[in-house]
Amino acid sequence: MYCTHMRGSTAYMCAMLRMYEKNTMNNGGNKMANEQEIRQEMCEIGRRVYERGMVAANDGNFSVKLNNNEFLCTPTGVSKGFMTPEHICRIDAEGRLLEANGDFKPSSEMKMHLRVYKERPDVQAVVHAHPPYATTFAAAGIPLEKPVLSEAILTLGKVPVARYGTPSTREVPDAVAEYLPYYDAMLLANHGALTYGDSLMNAYHKMESVEFYARILYQTHMLGGARELSSEQVGDIYEIRRKSGMTGKHPALFFDKISGIK
Repeated sequence: MYCTHMRGSTAYMCAMLRMYEKNTMNNGGNKMANEQEIRQEMCEIGRRVYERGMVAANDGNFSVKLNNNEFLCTPTGVSKGFMTPEHICRIDAEGRLLEANGDFKPSSEMKMHLRVYKERPDVQAVVHAHPPYATTFAAAGIPLEKPVLSEAILTLGKVPVARYGTPSTREVPDAVAEYLPYYDAMLLANHGALTYGDSLMNAYHKMESVEFYARILYQTHMLGGARELSSEQVGDIYEIRRKSGMTGKHPALFFDKISGIK
């Protein structure tokens, strides 16, 4: 593996990469045994985003791909911190309701989720939330791109801001489509954050990483500014990412194409 024989800070990054891969594997990837387990995991993620203050009241939504035409999604009008498996809805690739209990209806933001699945066949789950620090940057129209945190550079690269779109309309999926080929996370202008990956846990962990990155950027700004890594140091981390075999999209994989995207 690329990390063999590395020393110093590069060895540290490789060790961190192995830990990241181990955690992703231990959290089950997308190899959940059955649909009931997926529903239960969705409820667990709901509790996590609620308890960590990433959503308020009934905010936020997430989904999981079952196959090319069936998706499980969170309901509208229900606090994600108090969901049960019976709350979860099933829709098709056009957003039509296939199954729901009682009067529960799919989140109105599913248009955005379905656009992600359409543009990124590798994606198996999508998470949308309003974590405070990340949403502060989204409201200010400021991307998360300063190279101040090696972990964020390795896992996220940069986090762009998709232009504003009226919630629940086609404007939102059209806005996020610009960045889907290059990133696994983005801020939604004046709205929140969006992450996606090859499993629900992976997508959720990216949301945690986005919020942590935003918090560090905010706090270092309050201290007068961070000491940014050099272009060479960022390039070294990008090289580790390129050779790591990690799934998903990352600026390191398309550096020449997206170097102008902010």
